[in-house]
Amino acid sequence: MTDVTLCECFARDGLQHEVDFIPTETKVALVRQFAEIGFKRVEATSYSNPKVVPQFADASELLKSLPRREGVFYKATCANVRAVERAVDDLTAGFGANEISLLVSASESHSMKNLRRSRDDQWHNVTDMVQAAKGQFRLIGTVSVAMGCPFEGDVDPASVIEDVRRFAALGVLHVAIGDTTGMATPKTVKALFSQLHAEVPEVHTVAHFHDTRGTALVNYVAALDAGCRYFDCAFGGVGGHPAKVKYGGGHTGNVSTEDLVSLFESMGVSTGIDLEGMLEASAQCEAALGRSLHSRVAMSGLHPLLRSGAKAAA
Repeated sequence: MTDVTLCECFARDGLQHEVDFIPTETKVALVRQFAEIGFKRVEATSYSNPKVVPQFADASELLKSLPRREGVFYKATCANVRAVERAVDDLTAGFGANEISLLVSASESHSMKNLRRSRDDQWHNVTDMVQAAKGQFRLIGTVSVAMGCPFEGDVDPASVIEDVRRFAALGVLHVAIGDTTGMATPKTVKALFSQLHAEVPEVHTVAHFHDTRGTALVNYVAALDAGCRYFDCAFGGVGGHPAKVKYGGGHTGNVSTEDLVSLFESMGVSTGIDLEGMLEASAQCEAALGRSLHSRVAMSGLHPLLRSGAKAAA
C-alpha cells in the first residue's frame, strides 16, 4: 500500500517543450519502463494537432505499442472534441489511453494565449469533450495558472474553487491544480488545498507544480500536509509550455521525479517506486534527450539512508 500516487509526466508534459522529435520507439520504451518501476499513472502522450505540437504526431502509434498493465493508467491530453474522438476511436480499436485530461485556465489572458479560447468558450469545449468521452475514460481536470498568472498576477482562490466545482458537476473527480510558472508558496498552497478539500471533498486534488523558482518541493510538502495524495512529476525536471507557445522565463520544468521520490521516501511517505529502477530510468531519460537534466538526486545520488535501507531490504 502506498501513501501517495505519482504521475510520471516526462513523455508528455516533458517532451512538449522539446523542439527535436523523439523517436516513437524511444518514447514507448520509456513509458513501459515508468510503469515497470511502479508508476500507477503515466502521462503517455497528447492528441494534439501535429501542426501545433509536432512531438505528438505519433500518439496513436505510441499507444498501440503499449501493453496494458493491470492497475496502470496511461493518460493522454486532449485539447478539444476532435482529440477526444481520436481517443475513443483508438480505444474502440483495442488500444489507447484509459485516462484523458481536460484543461482550463484560471485566468482569461492565459486561456487566450495557451488555448486560444476565452474561459467561457473553453468551459463549453470541456462540457462537449466530457460528452464525447462517453464515460469510457477516467477523466482528469486541470486548472492551469491556479496559483498565479504570468500575465495577470494574482488569481482569486474562489475562482479556482469554482472551476473545481464545475469539473465535479461534470463527473470529473480528479482535478490537477497547476502552478504553471512556479508562483506558489507553501502558505498559499496549504490555504488553497485545505479549502478545496473542505469545500469540494468529493474531488481528488492533484498537485502539478513547476519548479521555476526552486520552490516546488516545499510546495508539494505543503500540499501533502493539506491532504493532497496525488502528485505530478517528470524525470529530470523537464517540461513546460509547448515549444511553439512560449510564456514565462527561466527554468520552466516540472518537479523532478528523482528529487520528489527521494524526498517523500526519506520522510517515510511511500511512493511505490523502485528506487534503483528510478535511477536507471533517470539515466535513460538523459540519454533520450542527449543532455544532463535538472535533478539534484541524479547528480548527487539517493539520500544515503535510503540507499542503505534498500540494500538491507535486498
